[in-house]
Order: sequence, then structure tokens, then C-alpha cells
Amino acid sequence: MGLQCGIVGLPNVGKSTLFNCLSNAKAQSANFPFCTIEPNVGVITVPDKRLEVLDSMVHPAQVVPTTVEIVDIAGLVKGASKGEGLGNKFLANIRETDAIIHVLRCFDDSNIVREGGAPVDPVADKEIIDTELQLKDLETVESRISRCEKQAISGKDADAKKLLDVLLRFKEALEAGKNARSVELTEPEEKLAHDLFLLTQKPVMYVCNVDDASAVSGNAYVEAVREATKGEDAEILVIAAQTEADIAELETYEERQMFLNDLGLEESGVVKLIRSAYNLLKLKTFFTVGPKEVRAWTFKAGFKAPQAAGVIHTDFEKGFIRAEVIKYDDFIKLGSETACKEAGKLGIEGKDYVVEDGDIMHFRFNV
Repeated sequence: MGLQCGIVGLPNVGKSTLFNCLSNAKAQSANFPFCTIEPNVGVITVPDKRLEVLDSMVHPAQVVPTTVEIVDIAGLVKGASKGEGLGNKFLANIRETDAIIHVLRCFDDSNIVREGGAPVDPVADKEIIDTELQLKDLETVESRISRCEKQAISGKDADAKKLLDVLLRFKEALEAGKNARSVELTEPEEKLAHDLFLLTQKPVMYVCNVDDASAVSGNAYVEAVREATKGEDAEILVIAAQTEADIAELETYEERQMFLNDLGLEESGVVKLIRSAYNLLKLKTFFTVGPKEVRAWTFKAGFKAPQAAGVIHTDFEKGFIRAEVIKYDDFIKLGSETACKEAGKLGIEGKDYVVEDGDIMHFRFNV
């Protein structure tokens, strides 16, 4: 679907280590700022146990999982909004993503220096990134306000006055040191604001990069981050990136599980991160099931049946007639499409059907 999560953070917080765990794309990392210049893009398989269950029941010729795109963006520094370092390029890379994974250093290690040699302080690191993004957004908003005021006065653009009101609310929030996402908007206002591409309006998730000992329960740094992000309605994940890198090097699933068990973890933090990134982008999954292929398809929450059909092929959407839908739980319980039909559990849905996560679908179309 072309939606991406961008991994951001200050230099040396573990972004590239984390990215390398997620993807086969290997960034050249080193202990100095700007270790990553061009953003690396990884197309990551989304773990979904429902696919494993469907595979064991249907025994198809192949199983195709869904994916999510993760972008490793170079470390920002203070002054990036004014072009410090490679600031303008970094901010442009963030602008092109749809959501932000903000990595914060929550571990002590004298061999890894924080910029300027200051003590470890994830909350201060967060504030540096927030400030740089807010300053860039304020620049964008103020530029649009001057244009929008002229359009509102002329009366030629019916939406100009509404957009101006939204812009002024953004400006007030940004000047108060708040992110644009803190401004509550109606659905029509969100559509008006979409083309602004504000950096701090993007949904965000915080990843606290900790040491091995803190991988299960976190530490004082993590608690400080929790306190600092209370009002943001943002998910916080605790991950030991270096440990995840060690796990990724193991050959078999059994070896990886033994490693996790030794640490007291039920599953890899990377697996949690991939699923969380998928949810952060407001993505859902429907399935097509048959003897040739069991496949997971990505769709945006709120898609109606023709839009979901278009994910498979544009002709499916153009010539949409109807969708045949079986709920995942019904399919698992009854064991087959035929059994679901006989039990009245196969629904015939039209153009207004809102697709649900886990739906097993078959589309009828004509072009």
C-alpha cells in the first residue's frame, strides 16, 4: 500500500541496530553522528499466527504474508530545523513517511557517547527531536497562514476560512511547545490539514532501547519516558536492540526461543515492533484462501469492499459486483468454505460493506 513508518532519533541511540534486526538491509553503523545519510527502506514481513493456522488447515501450494515498510532515517541533531548538519534532508525524509517510530536511548554504556558527552537523558533527547520538528512545522504553518489569509479575505475559496482556523490552532499549539497531533480536529478539518504534511501531526510510537537486564521490566529511564509522554496517547515499547541483534543471528526458531526464554521474554521485541508499526499505520488484514494460495492482504481501516478488492487488482474494484465473506473464527470452527456455506456463515456483501480485520474474502467482478 506504500505506507511507511520512519525510525527517528538522535545519533547513537540504536536506530540502525534496530533496523538491521527488522530487515536484511544492513546499514553501516558507527559510533558518531550522521552514520546513516541516505534512508534505508526495509520491506518487513508482518507476523500473523492466523496465517499459520490457515496453512495447517488448507495446505495450500504457497502462503504469502503481508508486509510493512520501515525506513531508517539518519540521526537528527539540535538545530536540524535550521539546516544544522544534514537537517533539511533528514526532515524531508521524515515528511515522506506516514508514521514515526521514535527510538530513545534508555541504557548506560561508557563506550557509546551521547552527543556533547552529556549524561544519558531520554526525556531531553525526546524534547530535542520534538523541538526541531515543531520548529519546522511552525515554519510551514506560518507560511500557509499568510497565503490563507489573503484567500479567506477574497472569499473565492470556500475552504480558506476553515483552513485558516485550523492553521491558527496549530500555530498556538506549536508556539506552546506542543505537537500538532495534540490539536483535536473534526474529520473535515483533518482532510483540510492533510496537505500540510506536518511532521508532528504524524502518529508516533516510542521505542525505549534498553540493556539486557531491563528488557522485561524496563528501568528508571523508561519510567521517565512514560511520565513525559502521558498525555500523548502513544504506545511505548521496551526493546533491547543489541539483544535483538544477537537473536537475529541465531539459525533456528528453536534457538531463538531458547534465547528469549533465558531472558524471560515470551516473544521477540522486534515481532512486537512490527505488529505495532502495522497498527500505527492503521492497517488491517483480510485473507484469500484456496488450494493454490493462502494470502494476507493489507488494507486501510475503514475500507469498503470495493476498495479492498482494489488492493488485489484495480479491475476488481472497477468491476466490483459483490464480496463473499467468511469470518475467520467461523472458518476455523467449521473447517472449510463448504461447511461455512452449509451453516449459513458465508455472507454476500455489497459496495457499502466495511471490511473487518481477519475477513476471508472472495470477490465477484466484471470488466
